[in-house]
Amino acid sequence: MIRIEHLCKRFGDVVAVDDLSLEAADGRITGLLGPNGAGKTTALRTLYGLLKPDHGVVTIDGINVTTQLVAAAERMGVFPDTLGLYDRLTTREHLEFYGGMHGLAGPDLAAAIERTQSYFHIDNLLDRRCKGFSHGEKMKVALSRALIHHPQNLILDEPTNGLDVMSIRLLRGLLTRLRDEGQCILFSSHVMQEVSALCDHIYIMAKGRLVAEGTPDELCDMAQTQNLEEAFVQLIGTDEGIAL
Repeated sequence: MIRIEHLCKRFGDVVAVDDLSLEAADGRITGLLGPNGAGKTTALRTLYGLLKPDHGVVTIDGINVTTQLVAAAERMGVFPDTLGLYDRLTTREHLEFYGGMHGLAGPDLAAAIERTQSYFHIDNLLDRRCKGFSHGEKMKVALSRALIHHPQNLILDEPTNGLDVMSIRLLRGLLTRLRDEGQCILFSSHVMQEVSALCDHIYIMAKGRLVAEGTPDELCDMAQTQNLEEAFVQLIGTDEGIAL
């Protein structure tokens, strides 16, 4: 389970996140929506320890990320907004490195790589260096890296950006299966179709604050609209500057 309680984060005079509270439960796919600059990525970065909150508490399975980052990291897989791949490493070396960081070695690590590479059919990429990969190929490597240790909690920032249709279908099926196996999944996206199809519960942010939450149907009822995109526009209160 992922929990954010009264999170606040400022950058100088800019309030990026303002008293945000949300909960992503096990066995559920939770979506985080908002226009550009709403504070989504800042909130996610505090969850995986890249930023420290100015106020509030973020926990992974009850473990405080700020004070027990290593223990919390063992319980989560992260797909960040910047992929952070090393051009000179092969895909296999990336998976070996991150698997090793999570305590995998020997036959267990080899089995984890075999399992993970099958998610997106990247066997042809395993022994190639990442330099020169297309954006979609890099996305697949980064997603596989997040999944190498079969984490209980997944935090995904725009995971479908740059993927082709077949890869998106594979990811959708994988996330659904992991949810059904009881894992906790929290992801942000601008793709309303994906959010509507996948998410059991959605939080909508605007200007650093939570403005609405509920199932896709509940949000549509709240905004008195027929689809999630229209509900989103109504609930954040403006259609200016939205990247969908």
